[in-house]
Amino acid sequence: MRWTIKPKPKQEEIDALANALKVDDLVAQLLLQRGISTYDEAKKFFRPQLEDLHDPFLMKDMDIAVNRIEEAIANGENILVFGDYDVDGTTAVALVSSYLLSYYPNVATYIPDRYDEGYGVSFKGIDFAEDNGFTLIIALDCGVKAVDKVAYAKEKEIDFIICDHHRPGTILPNAVAVLDPKREDCSYPYDELCGCGVGFKLIQALGSRKGETIDDLVYYLDLLATAIGADIVPITGENRILAYYGLQVINEQPRIGFKAIINQINKKVLTITDVVFIIAPRINAAGRMKHGQHAVNLLTETNMDQAIKFASEIEKFNTDRRGLDQEITHEALVQIIENQEEEGFTSVVYKDTWHKGVIGIVASRLTETYYRPTLVFTKSGDRLAASARSVKGFDVYNALEGCSDYIEQFGGHKYAAGLTLLEEQYNNFKHQFEKVVKESIDPQLLTPEITVDAVIELQDINPKLMRILKQFAPYGPGNMSPIFMAENLQDTGYAKGVGNEAAHLKLSAVQQGSHKIDGIGFNMGDKLNLVTSRKPFNAVFSIDENEWQGNVSLQLKLKDIK
Repeated sequence: MRWTIKPKPKQEEIDALANALKVDDLVAQLLLQRGISTYDEAKKFFRPQLEDLHDPFLMKDMDIAVNRIEEAIANGENILVFGDYDVDGTTAVALVSSYLLSYYPNVATYIPDRYDEGYGVSFKGIDFAEDNGFTLIIALDCGVKAVDKVAYAKEKEIDFIICDHHRPGTILPNAVAVLDPKREDCSYPYDELCGCGVGFKLIQALGSRKGETIDDLVYYLDLLATAIGADIVPITGENRILAYYGLQVINEQPRIGFKAIINQINKKVLTITDVVFIIAPRINAAGRMKHGQHAVNLLTETNMDQAIKFASEIEKFNTDRRGLDQEITHEALVQIIENQEEEGFTSVVYKDTWHKGVIGIVASRLTETYYRPTLVFTKSGDRLAASARSVKGFDVYNALEGCSDYIEQFGGHKYAAGLTLLEEQYNNFKHQFEKVVKESIDPQLLTPEITVDAVIELQDINPKLMRILKQFAPYGPGNMSPIFMAENLQDTGYAKGVGNEAAHLKLSAVQQGSHKIDGIGFNMGDKLNLVTSRKPFNAVFSIDENEWQGNVSLQLKLKDIK
């Protein structure tokens, strides 16, 4: 790993902010590195306020969308709430549909089948709407590129309102309204909302017409916080406010469906990390292993007994998903090892029997292992489908655009995308993808980077600092958990490998001068020899609390050692 230390702000800026907030220099430095330089900005960061959310009508087409929904309700039309099968899509469908159903009965939900219909708006979904008398479809977390599908719906006199956050193509669909803060002609002040976030802005706008305030909509923020965490959007600006209050709802008054999931795990207080690694995989497992509608059913259920039944079904889906994920990852790693001479800058693997529901997870695992832009292909009907994942700093979406001659369709983000192509184009695509990445990537991006916020002394680590760091949460892109570096450390002679096959590194305790603190390095057991015999070393770490037999102590959560 390469360690990159963030530039330290000017000392006069640190002094000014430290004096204004009455905090020490280290805290002021961390805030300045996050773009917070005044008392008022710090107050908004540490005490997010719902009233600081933007007016939803600043979003292009919002007034048109609200007018069309109000017209549909006035005319007694049937409304179909349509969303993608991942966490962002299913939470968005649960949010918008349950809000509309709270005052209007003619609302149903539709999640496309991952295997039969694929990603996004589908012809089958539109046919379902026609067959069942729906005249308005609200598409969430998808649709901004569905030009042909929306045209097909228009022929059947079905209107579309699109709520998306993906990059639009050159032509927008001919929908009644296209709500997407990434539209070039949209001047909404914050363009990093997830799909569920755009759905929330829609219900915020609808609610304002009915005299509701933001306080009336807090109930829905548990869904939105889950989507924000799972979709890895920046936890800055509006997303920070929404995630902050959404986590409060999850921990204090979660909806029945979340309560049923939380009851299965032994966790008192959930952080955004817990949401990402505990709640989100379970919601995702429904669409991966069976059908995304199972997730919507759980998230909208109001009867606890029924929710427990749904949650146990989803728990089984997640267990099955885990087994498949491990099996396919192993097979893919073997394939990469066998074909290493072909792959210098990318990892591209394919097997026709791999389960389409887990190839995105497998792509992430391979990227962690080999740290290359990665694609995992499987057979999907008469086509090949793939999930793409990238490394920090490299835009895989742009790289796929450079291979568009061989792709049928693709969509996604800078770091994650999906695509389909004809089987006979696989080898052409694979060679082109390697060529495009080789010509455009900075080679140093192929070595994992740890970005260090500050170099500190062990004596700087104390309960007061920990109390302040806790208030930096919720963490995520744009506001990652602070990472520190300390130099000239020594183990006191008690370092050892712990866990299965001594996979983890336990330091009891690490010393710098007269100051000592424990440390744990997960999956760092192979670095034990770097710290034995009182050899001096440098370490990169976050600061963590360790609870053992009722006692809470501070420890270093090690990231790397040199």
